[in-house]
Amino acid sequence: MSSKNTVLPVQSLIQSKGRLLDLSTPVIMGILNATPDSFYTQGKDSDTDGLLRNAEKMLEEGATILDVGGASTRPGAELISADEELKRILPAVEAINKRFPEAWLSVDTYNAATAKESVAAGAAIINDVSAGSLDDNMLQTVAELKVPYIAMHMRGTPQTMQNDPRYDDVVFEVRNYLRKTVDACTELGITDIIIDPGFGFGKTKEHNFALLSQLHTFRMLGKPILAGISRKGMIWKTLGTTPEEALNGTTALHMVALQQGANILRVHDVKEAVEVVKLWGELG
Repeated sequence: MSSKNTVLPVQSLIQSKGRLLDLSTPVIMGILNATPDSFYTQGKDSDTDGLLRNAEKMLEEGATILDVGGASTRPGAELISADEELKRILPAVEAINKRFPEAWLSVDTYNAATAKESVAAGAAIINDVSAGSLDDNMLQTVAELKVPYIAMHMRGTPQTMQNDPRYDDVVFEVRNYLRKTVDACTELGITDIIIDPGFGFGKTKEHNFALLSQLHTFRMLGKPILAGISRKGMIWKTLGTTPEEALNGTTALHMVALQQGANILRVHDVKEAVEVVKLWGELG
């Protein structure tokens, strides 16, 4: 896939709280971690003031969506309660929504209670790494909240997902899982669904690159696609570096993701990702 004109069309508009977000041109989602054990930020600037500073910088650099997370989902991480998660993220959600009301604020959570409280505090999108598999109440809660839902594929839990993950056909199996998830969401009345193949979540390096090279096939589901590959192991392990040294590799694969039809890039480094989108926009 070498041209943006060869991918299948998907839903291009999502709505939340009376606002429309146009995804016909790819947008950038900036990562804001309110957790002390992220694989990359390692707790730096995870307090509310630090998150506000980072939010301002990301918006100035061109981010459209800000994704606030309070529970680490790095390989080996243990699940935390909604109460603990809310202590970490609610002050940030409230502060960011007050300071930057124009931003599209997403909350990265697998807890339905966190989703409900976060939307009440100003969040406009729920980003669930478990696609509802870790909380039976999640899909119904999102349907009642009437906000867009990002459903990601993950095999197992963060604690177990990298324990020898195996697939007969990773692209087919992940796509089929997301198709069933989209159907379940639709049946409940969730109309704005974004799909995420879950790079690094229960996949080997080979699985991740297979998914990236075939990402365009996920557009047959008719939903916008989120690609979250920023500074992940598929990049730095391949290059023999570290997450801190993986920006150049991330940028290279972001162009591939866009050529494969990604609508949202979830990133640590907004400026560089915005530049990729601008260059992609000049391709025929």
